[in-house]
Amino acid sequence: MMSIVEEYLEQIPMWATKKNSLADIRAYMEALGNPDDTMKIVHVAGTNGKGSVCAFLTSVLTEAGYTVGTFVSPHLEETRERFLFNGEMVGLKEYESAFHKVKKLSETMEQKGYAPPTYFEFLFYMSMVINASLRPDFVILETGLGGRLDVTNVIRHPVAVIITSVSMDHMEYLGNTIEEIAWEKAGIMKPGAPVIYDDNYPEVSAVIKKRAKELGCRVYPVSRMDYSVMERGEEYTRISVRNADGGQLVLDVPSIADYQLMNVVVAIQAIGIMRKCMSCYIASSDIMVGIRRSYWPGRMEQVLPGIYLDGAHNTGGIDALIQTIIMLERETGKKVHLLFAAVSDKEYGRMIRKLSEEVALASVSIAKLKTERGMEPEVLAEEFRKLTDCPVETYSSAEEAFSHVLSVKKDDFAFCVGSLYLIGEIKQILSRRKEHD
Repeated sequence: MMSIVEEYLEQIPMWATKKNSLADIRAYMEALGNPDDTMKIVHVAGTNGKGSVCAFLTSVLTEAGYTVGTFVSPHLEETRERFLFNGEMVGLKEYESAFHKVKKLSETMEQKGYAPPTYFEFLFYMSMVINASLRPDFVILETGLGGRLDVTNVIRHPVAVIITSVSMDHMEYLGNTIEEIAWEKAGIMKPGAPVIYDDNYPEVSAVIKKRAKELGCRVYPVSRMDYSVMERGEEYTRISVRNADGGQLVLDVPSIADYQLMNVVVAIQAIGIMRKCMSCYIASSDIMVGIRRSYWPGRMEQVLPGIYLDGAHNTGGIDALIQTIIMLERETGKKVHLLFAAVSDKEYGRMIRKLSEEVALASVSIAKLKTERGMEPEVLAEEFRKLTDCPVETYSSAEEAFSHVLSVKKDDFAFCVGSLYLIGEIKQILSRRKEHD
């Protein structure tokens, strides 16, 4: 049964027709006592990988003995997943207390003529209340959408800024070129704050460096040249990383996904800057153990033997996923079964084309999502049938589709992709089945 808190949050519009200005958001923050001004905040933006980078940072800092508050999105099963303390969901008491405080604040501000917070704004205020109460040593803050106009960009003094990989997504809000989108992401940069960024795409890097020069920020680029793969296991990848101190670290990354390796290296560079510029004591052993123990659900997560959940839901994410699938195909010779779903405001046609043309699919199962934003399975199926000769079947629910995939997969691979809504539904299915075992 949904709690009163969840019921209230669910009825807040996800997308407002008019976003509140950063000036209005600052008014809300002032009413809360400007909690951000006393926090050591690491601000993270990017199209893909930012949640994973937040998870790696949180794990390493916690291993080093620091307390860490983390605000991430979206959630997969319940809203409280977005609010972490030392890598774990905050307690129900802190969560509900923050909710009631923000609800009361919202009512007071509306009486003063301010617009009510959007869904994400409400959650951001809750995160500020929670962290003001718990007083962690560091706050890892992930942007929601874009950067420049995102509610999280109300913060004034981040201790570091991280920009992960940037690709085409949310074009209706952020722009129609990679440079325009990069400019929006670079909007979280603040004067003097060090900037760690994914340097693999020259057009993105040019935008970041230009903005950094204007603001007097030191930049720390990270590219694929900063690490090498030493060994691949069934559930991990061992890499050698060149860190910010110029030394080498050997790390066991708990993922087989190539794209997670860049995310790890970006996080390691940020840790190096924190050691160097903020006098943080973080031993190499803390980094090694922190990375090995890190966990970020729904990102190339193996939930059953050979069955992976991956939240790729844009072309950049699908490109990264395909690299890993091709590697697994090449190394094992196993077939690939696909469980797919998508929401209507994503470029599902381009995702389907890439998957159909670049992966030798053995079968495709398409699920109907519970969300109203979900695409009709038959529409998606028609797109696949134009591009692949493998069997393409549609199902009225994620549970039916998942059951079918389990029955046909045998000893091969199955990947569940296309939407984080799909990943959340499958996680719930697995939780129910575990309870009944």
